[in-house]
Amino acid sequence: MKRRAVVRAFTSGAMAAGGVAIVGGCQAAQNQSTGQQTNTNALPNIEWQMATSWPPSLETIFGGAQVLADRVAALTGGKFKITPRSAGEIAPALEVLSVVSQGAVQCGHTASYYYIGKSPVLAFGTTVPFGLTAQQQNAWLYEGGGLKKLQEIYANKFNVIEFPCGNTGTQMGGWFRKEVSFLNDLKGLKMRIPGLGGQVMSKLGVTVQSLPGGEIFQALQTGAIDAAEWVGPYDDEKLGLNKVAKYYYYPGWWEPGATLELQVNLNEWKKLPPQYQEAITTAAFESNTTMLARYDSRNNEALQRLLTSGTQVRPYSQEILAAAEQASFALYDEFAAKDADFKAVYDEWKQFRTRIYAWHKLNEGSFTNFVYSQLK
Repeated sequence: MKRRAVVRAFTSGAMAAGGVAIVGGCQAAQNQSTGQQTNTNALPNIEWQMATSWPPSLETIFGGAQVLADRVAALTGGKFKITPRSAGEIAPALEVLSVVSQGAVQCGHTASYYYIGKSPVLAFGTTVPFGLTAQQQNAWLYEGGGLKKLQEIYANKFNVIEFPCGNTGTQMGGWFRKEVSFLNDLKGLKMRIPGLGGQVMSKLGVTVQSLPGGEIFQALQTGAIDAAEWVGPYDDEKLGLNKVAKYYYYPGWWEPGATLELQVNLNEWKKLPPQYQEAITTAAFESNTTMLARYDSRNNEALQRLLTSGTQVRPYSQEILAAAEQASFALYDEFAAKDADFKAVYDEWKQFRTRIYAWHKLNEGSFTNFVYSQLK
């Protein structure tokens, strides 16, 4: 399958130019003669800890880590155990990449755009404003060369290998304590929003903060911020954001298909038998699919509860959307002009985006536009 081919290609020499040998001494195990049965009893018992950026109360996004851990255990007969930990238990929510890179913990589950201060290209691992939907993002990662490029960058810069491990789908556009009907209404607002979306909002006059999910409610309640985005109705309701802000905007143009990821310290990855590497690869793919299905299944019912409780849902104006899109691509051009890694990914990503947008506009777009127009 293609997801396996990505890792096999990567681990068998795609990184040779960068001096990275992922599987190392495991080659002999891969050279077993055809038909020879693996002695699973000879495989080691291994226990890993996983730092995450999430509180367990947000069981859908934290569940991405748990789905992976459960599947790895099942695929290895319980011999390889990974224990997800809540944000702050092993490392602060926004420091997962750092502790995994340093080898302080074997692996982590997080969003790559939290770390654009280290390298802006990492935003593509999660999502970028006016980028790809979840379906399109998976196509780019697994079939469009995106994952291979990102894995090369992670290995060279951070001594980490990463895998897509969850997707939220298209997110909502955030909670505001007052209406933002016009572009000028954004100026001077204090908003929690991470990633390149935060940098675009900054260009539009917003004062941006990056806070872990567990701190958003209090910041809104005390007035430390005027607005915040998280994921969508299901998680936002759990965080109680509707109790401290009235206006709920859509769409989340900065996160049209946000991928979460598993990050594994490369030294620890090299130590794993090939069977355990394959278990991680397979489990991450399952987690990627499962999280999206759960959010898509749960969000509309949660939205109806929010509406009943008094939430006012508002669309972003065309003025705001147009200004945000223009600012987004101006930002990408700025990064591409000064960052070789960003340019290498962006140039190919942009071409892929154009192609897949054209295909989806013709086929899926025409279908969905029709059937949605028939809804009453």
